Amino acid sequence: MPSHVFADHAAAQPPERGAVDALISQTRRLRGEVDAVRRDSVIDHGDPEGRWQRALCDLAVHQLNDLDDHLAQLRDGPPPTEAPAAPPAPTPEEPRRGSLLSRVGSAEWNLLNDEASWSGELYQILGRDPAAPPLSLDELPALVHNEDQPQLTAMVTDCLIDGKPIDGEFRIMRPDGGVRQVHMMGEPVLAADGSTASMWAVLRDVSELRRSQRVVRETRDSLQRHRDRAHTEHRLAVELQEAVLPPWRGALRFPPGDGPGTLDLAAHYLPSSAGALTGGDWYDALQLPDGQALLSVGDLTGQGVAVTSGMAMLLGALRGMAVAGAQPGRLMGWLNQLLDATVKTALGSAVCCRYDPAEHRLTWAQAGHPAPLLFRDGTGRALTPPDGELLGATAGATYGQADEQLRPGDLLLLHTDGLVSRCDREAATGRLLSLASRFGGARTAQDCVRTVVEEFGEAPREDDACLLIARI
Repeated sequence: MPSHVFADHAAAQPPERGAVDALISQTRRLRGEVDAVRRDSVIDHGDPEGRWQRALCDLAVHQLNDLDDHLAQLRDGPPPTEAPAAPPAPTPEEPRRGSLLSRVGSAEWNLLNDEASWSGELYQILGRDPAAPPLSLDELPALVHNEDQPQLTAMVTDCLIDGKPIDGEFRIMRPDGGVRQVHMMGEPVLAADGSTASMWAVLRDVSELRRSQRVVRETRDSLQRHRDRAHTEHRLAVELQEAVLPPWRGALRFPPGDGPGTLDLAAHYLPSSAGALTGGDWYDALQLPDGQALLSVGDLTGQGVAVTSGMAMLLGALRGMAVAGAQPGRLMGWLNQLLDATVKTALGSAVCCRYDPAEHRLTWAQAGHPAPLLFRDGTGRALTPPDGELLGATAGATYGQADEQLRPGDLLLLHTDGLVSRCDREAATGRLLSLASRFGGARTAQDCVRTVVEEFGEAPREDDACLLIARI
């Protein structure tokens, strides 16, 4: 089977790797057998039929090499992401692509009487009128692309003077304006006295084969460049995210010490199962100048450097406005205006809390985000959320604000939607609330974070997730 036909068939029906390995083994075994026949045959250079048989053996080895390459690409190389454009239908002057013999022609140039003879297939390959006389060796370069003429001249000269076989490729300029890639194999035909009497050659149109190989090579290069860009983008996004998220790891206390109302804090970032690109999830805990604490988690839609930089912008604005004294409801409104004015195609969800340690009071607002979960005395519940829609969804949106009175021993859990599938938020809340008894036996917020990671960390997630836990 011609290699390009096999490639088209394989593209339509991808075979199993084991089947391809078996075909590769058969191809290589057959190539070895044909090569052995070629080496062992005794060729009478005066016998045209013998020369033709020898040429066909040589071409068969080339075809089997091409088929081996195609099979290896099918097995090992990434398939093209888009199917290459179909080649144009053959014209009457153009060789059919489905048959080996229709793509192979032969020629002989007699050096003693300057006569030349071409097969009908060669006229078709070169796009020449079959009624026209064949070109001499001196005239043949006129059909060849200017850049390839020196190569053809050198091959013919080496064959006629030094008796070297011809084996090379060059481009043919057809009278209809088309360009064909031709593989030429030739050898000198010796006279009785050992001098070169003529040169005999076979020419194969390999245009479609080389085109398909070029498509595969260019596609592989394109995919590699895409992988390199994705790797660079992922690295930059990770570095940017690590630079923006709070630098603390493990336990954190606001204010330091063990006084009444002190917050024991711990957080964790869980990457998505795919892990290809970093998302726009964040968590934050910041002690404010008035002694209160800012707690927030949020998520910006999308992945990659652009989204991570948008998340960095929102988080920076949130910190700045909180330090300036903005309350959560007003703060959410300003974040909505900022996102609407800068990152037009993105939406965000967030929850923002201010905690007053002197009064044990939590003031909070949300924008389309899961409500904080409050755990107390071995049970848990979701706080009733005030009004608030997604950030960036509606220009000029207003956000409500709610207060919650907390007690020593209470535990507050904030998380982003990526902890489980977005379409199953209620199930996620139920699973988190079911951990109430385990939280009651935990000594620190960090122990509670470990409990959540054990419960959710191994489950497949479509998105990144953040978790922030605060114990009073």
